[in-house]
Order: sequence, then C-alpha cells, then structure tokens
Amino acid sequence: MGFGRYVTARVLWAGVVSLIITTITFLLLSAAPNPDVQQAATQAALQGGDPAEATQRARELRGLDEPLYVRYFDFIQGVYTLDWGWSSSRSQPVIEAVGNSLYYTAQYSIPWTVLTVILGPLVGVYSAANMYSWRDHAATGFAFFGYAIPNFFFGIILLLIFGVWLEVIPIVYNTDVAVFSVENAIQLAIPVFVLVTGSIGAVMRVSRNESAEFQNADFMKTAKAKGVSPLRAYAYHVMRPTLVPLSTTLVGQLLALFLGSSLLVEVVFGIPGLGRLIFEALTAQDTNLVLGTTLFFTFVAVVGNLIEDLVFTVLDPRISYDDR
Repeated sequence: MGFGRYVTARVLWAGVVSLIITTITFLLLSAAPNPDVQQAATQAALQGGDPAEATQRARELRGLDEPLYVRYFDFIQGVYTLDWGWSSSRSQPVIEAVGNSLYYTAQYSIPWTVLTVILGPLVGVYSAANMYSWRDHAATGFAFFGYAIPNFFFGIILLLIFGVWLEVIPIVYNTDVAVFSVENAIQLAIPVFVLVTGSIGAVMRVSRNESAEFQNADFMKTAKAKGVSPLRAYAYHVMRPTLVPLSTTLVGQLLALFLGSSLLVEVVFGIPGLGRLIFEALTAQDTNLVLGTTLFFTFVAVVGNLIEDLVFTVLDPRISYDDR
C-alpha cells in the first residue's frame, strides 16, 4: 500500500468514525426527553388546556412523530450539510452561533497551539542536554508547575494580580478591539500563558526522556566525531526521532485541553468562545446548541487523531503501510 492509498484509507476511516459517533449522539438524543415538548405540556396544564394534545402538537411541529429511521436520515443530512437547527437561547441558527464562538476561540487557541508545539519539545531537549544540572531542574520545575496547578485557579490568580491589582489587562474580555492589535494581544496574553504552561508539562517530559535516549546513541557519537555542530546534531538527529512518540502525546494533550480547559479559561476571562457557548447551552437546556457544539468537538477530535496518524507516519519512515 502506497502513501496515497494509506492517507485515503485513514480519511475514509475517520469519516466512518464520525458517522458512528454521530449515530450514537442521535440515539441518545432520541432517547432523552425533549425539553420543548415538556415545556409545551407544562404550559398547557397551567393554562387549563390538554397536556396530551399540546404534547402531540409539539411533537408534530418538531417532526418527532416521524419514524425513527426517517428522523435519523434527516438528522444525518442536517449534520453533514451544516443544518444543525435553531438555537432557542440565542435566537439564531446553531451553525452561526458555533461559527461566532469559534472566531473568539481561535484567537487564543492558535497561538497557544503554536507555542506548545515549539516550546514543549525544545524545553525537553534542552533539559535532556543538561540532565541533572540546575538548568534541567529549573526547566522541569517550570513545566510541571503549570501542569500541576489547575488552569482555572491559575487564571483567577493571574487575573487578580494583573487585572485587579496592577490593572494592566482588562478584567473582562473586550470583543470590540481588532484581532491583530496590541490591545487584543494584551488581553489574550494571560489566557494563552495559562494554557501553554498547562500543556507543555507532559510534552516536555516525553521529549526529555526520548531525547535523553537518542543523544547517547551511536549516530550522535558519529555526528560529533565528524564535527557536526551541537545545534545541528540535536535538531536533526535528536529532535526528529523524538517527535515520533511525542506526536501521540502532543495531540492528546492539545485535544484534552481544547475540549476541557478552554471552557474554564473562557469562563474565567469572559471570552465568548466555544467553551462558554456549550456551558451556557447546558445551563439554558438548549438541546440543539448542545448537540451542535458536541458535534463540533467530535469532529475536532476525529480530525486531530487523523492528523496524528499521518504525522506519525511521515516522521517515521520505518513504518510499513501494509502493516497498518
């Protein structure tokens, strides 16, 4: 199997996985009581009407009286045509609400991801090159401090120091400033710092352990004997093989933080992103909006794992496509 066929197979399998997850989501949604139908029945009972008649009318208006397979195909068609329904809490289409929130999430998640991908392996390799020295202990201590402290607590402390006491950052995120401006960079500096310190710990530890093994290998001794500069030797002979096992940890850590910690950071700093969107949707019991954000995070996880497989294959030429 060539590389092109392998990529095609992985993309198709990612589509199958997303379809399976979407199907499970539909079945769970169908089994759960619809809050709009329950609200219609309650309102009819309070006004002296017939709750059963109101329930039936509400089910007909929402297409819930159709057979399960009909609703399933309509649901799948809506998912893949980006018709995710109407958000009752925001009075706008779900896909529009997700897109507006993604605009603000991307402003801090992109620099956070770039910094994590760059700093995590570099700190790990630097720590391994100075193993058991004060530089190693300092780098390890910094990395694991951010990994150990809860992101939301760390964010509150930094917001209290820089926002309330020093007054150098706004307490609440200002959506009126331009994206590429100094004001926006200032108000996003602390959220990005919190997420970066929380994500480089595991990345740094894996890269440190792997690079410590490679720096004493025979090919490193040969490179040093030939007069290769230390910077080039570490960049080519240590960093590249370190990235092979690190790719799994890196993608997993970024996905975990993106799906979980971003919610806490956005609530703390008042960023109207995807984390706050799903939080407010759960609070308001907006079923369509909860479903839409869940589907988005599902697709992000599937695409992230697909990229992980492809990067893993590109970085390690020893991998046989036939075996996989």
